[in-house]
Amino acid sequence: MLLLDKLIEKKVATFEKELLQRYYAEVENMYGKMRGWRHDYRHHIQTMKAHAARGEYEEIDKYLDMLDEDLTRVETVIRTGNRMADAILNSKLSLAAEKEIQVKAEARIPVALSISELDLCIIIGNLLDNAIEACMELPPQRRLIRIYMDMKGNYLYFSLTNTASGGKKASLLSSKGEGHGFGIARTDAVVKKCGGYITRASEDEAFSTEVLLPQ
Repeated sequence: MLLLDKLIEKKVATFEKELLQRYYAEVENMYGKMRGWRHDYRHHIQTMKAHAARGEYEEIDKYLDMLDEDLTRVETVIRTGNRMADAILNSKLSLAAEKEIQVKAEARIPVALSISELDLCIIIGNLLDNAIEACMELPPQRRLIRIYMDMKGNYLYFSLTNTASGGKKASLLSSKGEGHGFGIARTDAVVKKCGGYITRASEDEAFSTEVLLPQ
C-alpha cells in the first residue's frame, strides 16, 4: 500500500509540474505578443503618418482596422484583481480566440484568497481546457464559453458553461485519454482539499460546472 501511495504522489507531482509548465508557457506566449505589439507601436504611427501626408485616408482606415483586429487577439481582456487568475484566464481566452470560440466573461476577485496559486491554476486551467476541447467538436458559429466569477459571501463562486455536441459525455470524456481523465479527477481532489464544492450539469447542447471555494 505504501508503494502505491508513493506512485500516486509521484504521478500527481509530475502532473502538476507539467501543468504549470504548460500554463506558464501559454501565459508567456500571450505576454510576448503584447510586448511585440508595443515594440511595433512607433512603426505603426510612422506608417499612418506617411499615409496621412499623402492624403491616403482610406489606407489609414484599413490600417486601423488591421491594428484593431491584431490588438484584440493579444490584449488582456480580464482583470479580476488576482494575478494568477488573470494570467490563466487571459491565456485561455487568447487560446479560445485562436480557435474561433466566442467567450463571454465576467470575473472579479476583490479579496485575497487562501487557496494557493497552484491549486487555483489547476482548477481554472483544467476546466477551461475541457470547455475549449468540447467546443472544438462544434462548427465555429456554435462555439461558446460563458465565464462568471465573483464572491458569494465568504466563497469564491466560479461558473463555467460551454456548448458541446454531446452534453456530459462530450465534456468529460476525451480522445486525449488517461491524462485528461486524471486532470478531471485532480481538479475534483483539489476543490475537495480546499474545502470547496464542485457540481456539474448537462443539457442537450451545453455543459456547466460550478465551483465554490472558501476565501
